[in-house]
Amino acid sequence: MAWNEPGNKGGGGDRDPWGNNNKNGNQGPPDLDEVITKLTRKFGGIFGGGKKPSVGGGGGVSGFGIAVVLVILAVIWVASGFYTIKEAEQGVKLTFGKYDAEAGPVGPGLNWKATFVQEVIPVDVEAIRSLPASGFMLTEDENVVRVEMDVQYKVIQPHNYLFSVTAPDDSLAQATDSALRYVIGHTTMDDILTTGREVVRSETEELLNKIIEPYNLGIEVVDVNFLPARPPEEVKDAFDDAISAQEDEQRFIREAEAYQREIEPRARGRVQRIEQEAQGYQEQIVLRAQGEVARFELLLPEYESAPDVTRHRLYLETMEEIYGKSNKVLIDASNNSNMLYLPIDKLMDQGQQPNQRKSSSSSKSSTISSEPASSIPSRPSSSNIRSSERTTSGRN
Repeated sequence: MAWNEPGNKGGGGDRDPWGNNNKNGNQGPPDLDEVITKLTRKFGGIFGGGKKPSVGGGGGVSGFGIAVVLVILAVIWVASGFYTIKEAEQGVKLTFGKYDAEAGPVGPGLNWKATFVQEVIPVDVEAIRSLPASGFMLTEDENVVRVEMDVQYKVIQPHNYLFSVTAPDDSLAQATDSALRYVIGHTTMDDILTTGREVVRSETEELLNKIIEPYNLGIEVVDVNFLPARPPEEVKDAFDDAISAQEDEQRFIREAEAYQREIEPRARGRVQRIEQEAQGYQEQIVLRAQGEVARFELLLPEYESAPDVTRHRLYLETMEEIYGKSNKVLIDASNNSNMLYLPIDKLMDQGQQPNQRKSSSSSKSSTISSEPASSIPSRPSSSNIRSSERTTSGRN
């Protein structure tokens, strides 16, 4: 039953929700002075007395009680303003929701802010963040290749990172995708898969910095890692064979260069040795020729004075030099024997060791010496030579 229904007389009469007796049947609101009086009685001890306050200004709440409350509230307000910024972070201070440029970034440590007036947002400026980017892209030679790239960056200006754009990480991702597609679209597939990967990485990083510079994202690109690109699965085997062939080509080129570096010094050394030998041989021949000329110049006067004697002497000296280097076999020509026709010099060579055999020139000379005495032309006798020499000396 509702409180204002007829017959609700529990406890001696109708009662309203404000705790007043409704004896006269008046269901209106209670008197405001009476409500304040009841509250003051309950908390009168705290406010310093049992004086009855009145709305009309006849009395008032104690000034000491109000001061105590204000002090407590002030202490709570001051204590709530202390906060801590971590070592790797910087705080961005907002005053009434606006960035306080004069205050600048808040450094690490214990700091204070005015609660309900200022707000501080911490931002990590030391951590290296990673942003992956990948997708199928069209190359310059109209091939499709799947590329993957990982961009590493960090925050260097916290207030720009928070307020320059709505989502700086998303903006960086879109800029990375745009730069990567542009570079891939101006590069052939062979270069992307093999030798041109470093060029793609450097050009993408340079273009990415140019794209994000006007937006003032407050971030710095630390590094760009270009992961190995892959062709579509349908043509992967063919491209693997092509890459293997290119690797073999590079390996053969390196081996050829190594062989070249090994052979060139050896060839240059051999050329120098041959040149030195040629120069030595030239000097030897020239000196020998000069000696021969000098010897013949000295011999010319003697030949002009005694040509026969000089001719015979030269002949004897020549034969002495020839026979001194060859094997000789003496045979009695007066005795008719079959030994005259046997290859005596060959028989003598068979008894010698293989490493002691003479050259073919000495064999020929020994063969000549083994001919019959009748076939050798007559030589002047020693008596004639002596008489010639006496005649020459007498003339001198």
